[in-house]
Amino acid sequence: QVQLVESGGGLVQAGGSLRLACAASGRTFSSSTGWFRQAPGKEREFVAAIRWSGGFTYYADSVKGRFTISRDNAENTVYLQMNSLKPEDTAVYYCAARLSPLYGVRLSSLDEYDYWGQGTQVTVSS
Repeated sequence: QVQLVESGGGLVQAGGSLRLACAASGRTFSSSTGWFRQAPGKEREFVAAIRWSGGFTYYADSVKGRFTISRDNAENTVYLQMNSLKPEDTAVYYCAARLSPLYGVRLSSLDEYDYWGQGTQVTVSS
């Protein structure tokens, strides 16, 4: 079992920044971690993902150049640095972990992940 806990959400004005953290406990070894978000009335969508081996990263087009995903191996934590935030970034942000490696994909699908956190709210005011 892997437990994932997100933190760092909050209320910020448009143009501002937030850094989300996803801390893993339990069986901490995983191959990949992703961030997804879900706005009210919308489906959960991919934001970014990182492979623990090699540090390869993937981003949704909507956040590319504004968000950065990174990992701290020692702390078993994945971060999502969000800059130049827009009102349309408002959503509950979830982190997810996949245990076994999966190659040749962008890790952007919900069903590619084994464990999910409870989410953290991000609200961007205009």
